[in-house]
Amino acid sequence: MSLLGKAAVAMWWSVRPEQRFEFGDWHSHEHFPERMGIPGFRRGSRWTNTTDAEGFFVLYELAEYEVLTSKGYLDRLNAPTPWSTKMMPHHLGMIRSQCRLIESFGGGVATSLATIRLSPQAGCEADLQAHLANTLGTLAQKPGLTGAHLLRTDTPRTSAPTTEQQIRGKDGAADWIVLLSGYDADVVEAAIASPLSPGSLGALGAQNNPTIGSYRLAFTMTPQDVAAG
Repeated sequence: MSLLGKAAVAMWWSVRPEQRFEFGDWHSHEHFPERMGIPGFRRGSRWTNTTDAEGFFVLYELAEYEVLTSKGYLDRLNAPTPWSTKMMPHHLGMIRSQCRLIESFGGGVATSLATIRLSPQAGCEADLQAHLANTLGTLAQKPGLTGAHLLRTDTPRTSAPTTEQQIRGKDGAADWIVLLSGYDADVVEAAIASPLSPGSLGALGAQNNPTIGSYRLAFTMTPQDVAAG
């Protein structure tokens, strides 16, 4: 999966079982089309956690970093639809990161995805980024894998809580994010066992205890899908 553009919004949250059916309907048939209608949004994808029955990961790929502060995006965030207003309180434990794309290797959309949330040790930022770029570039070419990417959270300085955020409550944020996608879930899992294990990342200059999640693709949409509909 090659990321489309130079920025992204990466989000993790949970939805309780009794809300999941309506959540899927709303997110697929109203929310994704709405977001894909915003200038600068290139693709949205929703992923279901394979080990936590309530967990989701959602990625919006953006043409430019400036889309994060664009009028089109902020207008939507501050004017949620009635259905969105109903569903926002069911986004539990939201981690929402507005990111710059640092490295991206590979292409296409695959069915399996691992996400790693990590932070560099003090003074190791440049070395860690260089090591990750080398590692991810190699992994993206490995049989069973299709893409490997590094994003870094860079919250716009002018960012203020939007209406959607106020409905949800306080969102958390990640720091550095590694995404690894593939068509073979076992190969993706092997990569996060090594060379992207916590021990391996620590040796490269990451802090202890990165947060790792495994996901399968639930739905993806681009602006062309909305236009076709």
